[in-house]
Amino acid sequence: MSRKANKCPLCHMPQSADFRPFCSQGCKDRDLLKWLDEGYRVAGPPAEYADSMEGFDQD
Repeated sequence: MSRKANKCPLCHMPQSADFRPFCSQGCKDRDLLKWLDEGYRVAGPPAEYADSMEGFDQD
């Protein structure tokens, strides 16, 4: 394993075995919040929301 792989992907501090691949609970939580706030995105075509809403009641 390279030394770079032993660093936290957010703050680049050494990883902790308890929070791998992060260094702390704080960095682990920051990463989760970024996913939940759609800060990370996967490349692809735009979603068709009209088709995905079919069958839902609209007021």
